[in-house]
Amino acid sequence: MQRREFIKVVSGSAVTWPFAARAQQPATPVVGFINAAAAQSYKQQVAAFLKGLEESGYIDGKNVTIEYRWADERHDRLPAMAADLVHRQVAVIVATSSPAAVAAKAATTVIPIIFETGADPIKIGLVTNLSRPGGNVTGVTQSNVDMAPKRLQLLRELLPMTRAIALLASPDLTMAYAEVVTREVSTAANTLGLELHVLNVNSESDITAAFAKAARTGVGGIVVASSVLFVGQTEQLAALALRHSIPTIYQSHRFAAAGGLVSYGSEITEAYRLAGMYTGRVLKGDKPADLPVQQATKVELIINLKTAKALGITVPNTLIGRADLVIE
Repeated sequence: MQRREFIKVVSGSAVTWPFAARAQQPATPVVGFINAAAAQSYKQQVAAFLKGLEESGYIDGKNVTIEYRWADERHDRLPAMAADLVHRQVAVIVATSSPAAVAAKAATTVIPIIFETGADPIKIGLVTNLSRPGGNVTGVTQSNVDMAPKRLQLLRELLPMTRAIALLASPDLTMAYAEVVTREVSTAANTLGLELHVLNVNSESDITAAFAKAARTGVGGIVVASSVLFVGQTEQLAALALRHSIPTIYQSHRFAAAGGLVSYGSEITEAYRLAGMYTGRVLKGDKPADLPVQQATKVELIINLKTAKALGITVPNTLIGRADLVIE
């Protein structure tokens, strides 16, 4: 090869190599985020998820793209939404809320799934083992189902003379989840010598009717079960409890902040942050089968003394002393 021809070849290579290198670089990974509720109800949770993702080295719009799917409490839409994310071959599916997690698991056995749920992931069929999930699914649980009986105990501590309590529940994924909650709260009610009235609701309008029915029935208080339906209705729940003068306890700290009597449960934003961190680990190459299901362990007890006074309830000092926050 003559010197002139050699220089031409080398010069041409210098131009083409960078283009070839760029072509071989992986495209920005896409994460599919699916939830059973409406976006406006989950702003804090999404912010916490993005924080956890960033802690793992990923920033939406920079080195990862997130496609959101919100079912707006139309759970019948979830299977098609999950199937669409599978069709798009996203890198990871983040299924937040129990109904979304169940739909995502049914849609694929290949694409990694990170769930966030307040239910027991074994009981609703997401995994068979918490420490070694196996398969393509792992995630974070708040274990709020296990806390429902504790909420009943706390309400009884506040209302020692009460003989009847209502459970406000919603079968928002399969009847199996609602049955687990009802069974565990019923067992706790029997132990405490309480009569339990179960009020199942399926829509926002049902919540108003349920409180009216509870007032007519004459129950002494209401325990609100964990449910996607109730996440965005904390202000409504607090307002209805005050309107009907029914002492009520729910999981979300926002419930007590909105005027609810007591809130007790896992901090949901912490669960979303952990889910974000797990998503980052999977994007880096970790396999869901090797990532044990995490549990959000931070539990808060918040008491609104202003609401207690309005309801004519004297909160025992022993309970105030155990509270993480007292609203006065």
